[in-house]
Amino acid sequence: MSAAEKNLTAAHAEVKAEIARTDAKTALLLAFVGAVLAGAWTVARDLPLNLPALVVGGLGLALLVGAAGLLLRSVRPNLSGRHGFPLWATLSAEEINAVVGGDLAADISGLSRLAVRKFTCLRRAVDLTQAGGVLLILAALLTLGGAA
Repeated sequence: MSAAEKNLTAAHAEVKAEIARTDAKTALLLAFVGAVLAGAWTVARDLPLNLPALVVGGLGLALLVGAAGLLLRSVRPNLSGRHGFPLWATLSAEEINAVVGGDLAADISGLSRLAVRKFTCLRRAVDLTQAGGVLLILAALLTLGGAA
């Protein structure tokens, strides 16, 4: 195997590993967001909230729901892709041999675009989760301040 082929193989493995890492991070963040949503809902329904706390808390919950949507979008399978198994499902055995034995660079390019889309959704979801968390903390402070 030439140096160029080794580099392509290494790049291909790296992109696949990045996709797997993104999916793992997304799963953890989705569980966290779900737990925060459930906890906030439980607390909010049992406490007397003033109007400012309701507004700020509602905005925080809306941001968390938006984050959950981005996370779900990130892990949603892309079955219309033109690389990896979605492509192979459309090919005969002979065509698969030609594609797999052929242009690894094209597969790296396609998988890299997929990884960037996943990371972009993950990054935006983290930003929304942070903003939503800040708003929920502010809502809690407004509630405690109004109760004093």
